[in-house]
Amino acid sequence: MSHRQPIRIADRHRFDCLIDARTPEEFELDHIPGAINCPVLDNEERVRIGTIYKQVSPFEAKRLGAAMVSANLARHLHETFADKPANWKPLVYCWRGGLRSGSMVTWLRLVGWDAQQLAGGYKSYRGHVVEQIETLAPQLQLRVLCGATGSAKTRVLHALEQAGAQVLDLEGYARHKGSLLGNLPGVEQPSQKYFETLLVQQLQAMDLSRPIYVEGESVKIGRICLPLVLVKHMRTSPVIEVRATPEARLAYLLRDYAYLGDDPAALAEKLGWLKELQGKEAVMRWQAWAHEGQLSPLFAELMRLHYDPHYERSQEKHFVQWPGRISLATDDLGERGIEELARRILSPA
Repeated sequence: MSHRQPIRIADRHRFDCLIDARTPEEFELDHIPGAINCPVLDNEERVRIGTIYKQVSPFEAKRLGAAMVSANLARHLHETFADKPANWKPLVYCWRGGLRSGSMVTWLRLVGWDAQQLAGGYKSYRGHVVEQIETLAPQLQLRVLCGATGSAKTRVLHALEQAGAQVLDLEGYARHKGSLLGNLPGVEQPSQKYFETLLVQQLQAMDLSRPIYVEGESVKIGRICLPLVLVKHMRTSPVIEVRATPEARLAYLLRDYAYLGDDPAALAEKLGWLKELQGKEAVMRWQAWAHEGQLSPLFAELMRLHYDPHYERSQEKHFVQWPGRISLATDDLGERGIEELARRILSPA
């Protein structure tokens, strides 16, 4: 393969290793799946060079930057790349396929490796992600799983996946349960861009000729915004509703959200966001239960007064095929009950 031949996104799988030469901060925000981060400038160095470029001179920035890049490349050669064989073929990218990845490619080639540079860098990959979402989302044969809060929809999706069905776990990619209290303890949500990267990675692996099960979501999961093309397609797709009894839903919520009792102050603070909708008196009662660790009456009232009143009206408004939905009643959201729901979905009578 000629060193002068531009390497496009579709060619990236031909290489032994994909190297992201950007800073750790840029890499954390989003990166091409499978890439390893070998920065030629770290977070602080990049800021420092940028400041010198603007406030002193481009020459001085390049002089100091070259010294920093050389030192970092030497470290990578001593450590990360120390065991690579002579026929190793890495593909390197930075933000736009410029100096950072170009400098690394130059040094790797001097060693003797067939290193190449991704044309357009990360920016070209980001364009690819956006294009893939727009192209693939409308082709999905979606089956949208709906149900009132506490209906174990995510667990049903997992059971469907274990049974061999194709599943799009949007809350899993977003690392959030999609409700007011949906933050996962000790888990940060990904950036918007990395969420979309994960989504495209999953979409590309799917068989578009088969059904794909997805939970009916609003336009946002925590702070993550779902692509509008996907939301629009979900809202015109067939709907399956899990219609569980209030008792089964409450028992499930007490299991699935038990960790909320570990931080009563944080729980009470989140409940405070409902004062405008539910009134001061109700919220103060809920906050008192939160501080006392009384999750059962708290969740029961949240279901009855906050989540349930607008549920069916909201579903009817947002899902075109809601009137013709398949409705599955259950009084068991334990492990066996969830497996049975998955079986009924995959083998409707």
